[in-house]
Amino acid sequence: MNLEEYEVDLREEVLRVSDSEGIFAEDAFFAIASDIVTSSGETEVLERSLYRGPAGSGMRVDGRGADPITSGVLDLAVVEFSADPDAGRLTATEMNAAFRRGLKFVSRARDGKWRQGLDETSDAFSLADMIATRWEKGRIGKIRMFLLTNRRLSDRIDGREVEDLDGTPVAFSVWDVRRMHEFVAQGGEREAVQIDMAEHGGPIALLPAHSAGGEHESYLAVIPGATLASIYDRYSARLLEQNVRVFLQARGTVNKGMRETLKSNPSMFFAYNNGITATAQEVALETVSGTTMLTGLTDFQIVNGGQTTASIAHALRAGVGLSQVAVQMKLSIVERDRAEAIVPDISRYANTQNKVNAADFFATSALHVRIKEISERLYAPPREGSLRQTKWFYERARGQYAEAKSRLTAAEKKKFDYEHPRSQVLAKTDLAKIDMTWRLRPHIVSFGAQKCFAAWTKVTGEEWHQDPERFSEGWFRDMIAKTVIWREVERLVSNAPWYTNGLRANTVTYGIAKVVHDLAETKRALNLRTVWDEQGASEELRVILDGACEAAHQFLLHPGEGSNPTEWAKKQPCWHGFSKSEVAYDHDLDEVSVSAAEARSEASSARREQKMLSGIEAQTAVVQFGHAFWRGARDWARQRKALSAREDGILEVAGGTRGSGLVSEKQAVIAMEVLRRMENEGFLR
Repeated sequence: MNLEEYEVDLREEVLRVSDSEGIFAEDAFFAIASDIVTSSGETEVLERSLYRGPAGSGMRVDGRGADPITSGVLDLAVVEFSADPDAGRLTATEMNAAFRRGLKFVSRARDGKWRQGLDETSDAFSLADMIATRWEKGRIGKIRMFLLTNRRLSDRIDGREVEDLDGTPVAFSVWDVRRMHEFVAQGGEREAVQIDMAEHGGPIALLPAHSAGGEHESYLAVIPGATLASIYDRYSARLLEQNVRVFLQARGTVNKGMRETLKSNPSMFFAYNNGITATAQEVALETVSGTTMLTGLTDFQIVNGGQTTASIAHALRAGVGLSQVAVQMKLSIVERDRAEAIVPDISRYANTQNKVNAADFFATSALHVRIKEISERLYAPPREGSLRQTKWFYERARGQYAEAKSRLTAAEKKKFDYEHPRSQVLAKTDLAKIDMTWRLRPHIVSFGAQKCFAAWTKVTGEEWHQDPERFSEGWFRDMIAKTVIWREVERLVSNAPWYTNGLRANTVTYGIAKVVHDLAETKRALNLRTVWDEQGASEELRVILDGACEAAHQFLLHPGEGSNPTEWAKKQPCWHGFSKSEVAYDHDLDEVSVSAAEARSEASSARREQKMLSGIEAQTAVVQFGHAFWRGARDWARQRKALSAREDGILEVAGGTRGSGLVSEKQAVIAMEVLRRMENEGFLR
C-alpha cells in the first residue's frame, strides 16, 4: 500500500470510527494516531485530554501521557486534523503554531487563578492540576510535545530543535501521515533508530567477538552509564525490542537493587550487573591507535537488559551521578531482512535466566497465531436484515487489514469488503482491554492500550502455558460478543445526556466491569451466546449498561485520595470502591444472563472441541517436520537427558525408528509440547 492509498484509507477509517462510536472525526483520528505512536514505543501512553482555549487565546492541548511522577517526563499531544483531502501540506508556520499552543497551556496551567476558572470535572482541569503539582515539586525534568496530523509535513522541514520552557527542556516529535504510513508499512514495527555516538558522550571501544566468515558480526563493549542513559533518554522505549518492552511494562521500570547500587556504590555496578544484550542493523566504526571505535548505530535494539537501561536512565533524571557507572554490552549485527527471524531468538535465549520471562515473552505469540487462524475460518451469523455471513478480521499487527486489501483486484476488494467489513476489525490491543474488563480489571485498562496489553500478555501467557485449549473457537466467539458489547457501550456513552465529554474510555470499562461483577456476585454471567448470534446487544442489555456507565461516570468524577479523575481511575481502590457501590438497574439482570454453571459448561465443551482440533493440527505438524527432524531432536534431548521414557518412545515413532512412523493425535500433542520445551532450553529448529 503506497502513501496515497494509505491517506485515503486513514481518512476512511477515521470516518468509520467516528460514525460507529458516535464521536467527532477529530476524536477518532486521535484514537487511531495515538495507538500508532504508543505502538511504536516512542511513548507508553497518550490519552485524550482536550482543551481548546477561547478565540485568540493561543492555547490548545489534545492529549496527555502518563503522570511524570516516576518518569520525570511530561508528554503532551496536539492535533492538526483535516477531513479535506485537498488540505495541502503542513507548513513550518503551522507546525510551530501548534506546538506553541500546547506549550502555552503548560505555562498557564501553573497559574492558580487561571486553573480556578476551569470546570473541576473537566479533563483540562485534571491535566492542569497535575502539571502544576508535579512542576512545583520538581518532578518534571523534560517535556515532549507530539504533533499528530493526517497531513504531510512539508519536505522543507527538517524538524525542530530542542528548546526550553522556564529552564525545562522541551523536545518535539511530529507524526504526520507519511510517518504513520512508514510505521504501518513495516507491519507495525518500531522505526529504525539512528544513533550518532558523538551526541551521547562520544565513541566507545569495541572488541570483535566473531570469527571470519561467521553468519553475523558480534562485539563486546563497556558502555558508560551516562552514555546509555543519554541514549535511552532520547529514544526511550523505541530502543526496546517489543518483547522486552512488554516485559518492562508488566513489571515496572525501576529496580530497587540497581537503584541503590547506582546511588551508594556506583563503581561496583559493572561487577554486580549482567549487562545488556543488543542488536543493530549496521554499525559505523573507526580505528583509532589500533582500537576499533563505535561511532554510530542503525536500528539499535536492546533485547535483554531493559530493566538495567531504564533504571540507569531513571537515576540520571533523579540527579544521581553516573561518572563511575559502566555496563557490559554484547552487540550483534543483524541485517534487516533476517531480523524478524533472528532477533526474537536472541531475545529469547538471552532471557532464559528466568523461565517466567520466556513464558511472558513468547507464549502469546502462539496465542495470536491461533486467534488469527480462528478468525480466518469462523463465520459470524448475519446481522438482522442481512443474509450475508461475515468474518471478524483479527489484526495481529496494525495495518494488516489495509495491506490485505491493497494486494487485491477491484473485484476481489469488493468481495473482501463484503466478507470482512471494516467495522469488524479487531486489533490485539482492543482485544486486551476488552478481555481485561471482563476479568474485572478496569483500573488496568485505564492505564492505556500499551500498558493494558502488557498486563494482558502476562496473564494470558501463563494461561496458555498451563492450558492452551481454553483459547478455543468458543472463547473467540465470546470475545467477539464482548467486542460487540464494548462498541455498543462506546456509542451509548458518547450520546448519553449525562456524559460530560470526559473520561469516556474509563467510563466504558468501569461500567461494563460493574455489570459483570454484579452478575458474578449472584453466580451468573452475561448471555454472550445471544449477543454472538444476533451480532448486537438487546435493548434490555443496553439499558442496563447505560445505567452502570452513568453510575461509573459520576463515581469517577469525584475521586478519592486527592487524585484527579484520570489518575484515580488507574488505582485498584477506585475499582474496589465502585464494585461495592449500589447501582439501580432498570431491568432485571436475569433477563440478559445465564447461570455461571451454564457458562462454564459451554466453555468446557469448547475446550474439548479445541483439544480435538489441536490434536489434528499437532499430528499434521509432526508429519510436516519429517522423520529426520525428529531423529535429530530426539538425539539432542537424549544427550541432555531431557526425555521421559514415554517421550523418548514417542519421538522414536515420530522419527520413523519405531512402529509405523505415524504418531496418533495424542502422541503428536505430546511431541509438540516436548519440542516447545526443548526450544525453551536452547534447541534450534
